Amino acid sequence: MLKVEELNVYYDKIHAVKGVSFEVRDGEICTLIGANGAGKTTILQTISGLLRPKSGKISFDGVDITGHSPNKILVRGLAQVPESRRVFGQMTVLENLEMGAFTRRDTAGIREDLEMVFHSFPRLKERLRQPAGTLSGGEQQMLAMGRALMSRPKMLLLDEPSMGLAPILVDEIFSIIRQVNKTGVTVLLVEQNATKALEIADYSYVLSTGKIVSSGEGRSLLTDASVRSAYLG
Repeated sequence: MLKVEELNVYYDKIHAVKGVSFEVRDGEICTLIGANGAGKTTILQTISGLLRPKSGKISFDGVDITGHSPNKILVRGLAQVPESRRVFGQMTVLENLEMGAFTRRDTAGIREDLEMVFHSFPRLKERLRQPAGTLSGGEQQMLAMGRALMSRPKMLLLDEPSMGLAPILVDEIFSIIRQVNKTGVTVLLVEQNATKALEIADYSYVLSTGKIVSSGEGRSLLTDASVRSAYLG
């Protein structure tokens, strides 16, 4: 579904992503793991059109989307849940979810997807008229994921969904990611909690200083000695 080829991204003169190539197959959960500064978020932002690569090619669902604007990429079915949630704090939960569907015109389908989001995240329905800025960190993460799902994506890019959450909420978020994937949504996950990410991943890539240094099935990397010593403790 997603193919990244020889991707190079710079911040001014800093070479942040260095010739990265990888694939994400339809229906799977794929993860990018690595230390802070490895280039994980930069890769996601480049895929979703927020950053432009210096060189390389990004194909989504068979179409070259390299350098396309974020709204065009969203319409094609690729939605990102950003790091730190970034909900619209002064708007209600319902208004945030409606913003997720801003590219759509199918009113009946939007109502149907709202009910789907409420089924997946029942706490959001309880707080429907509440300003998003007053939600807890875990609830804001659920809202950010629900907002992305309202675009009816084929693929979700998740950037550090467990960041700043209590351990019990981390388990809940990862359980929800599994549920979303089971509905047919492909997932590309960037996550500092490497153990949790590898436990749910079909396939994983390990990044170090802007390069992919290892890859394999998620469960197999859990037992890889070099991966364990560098990222799993």
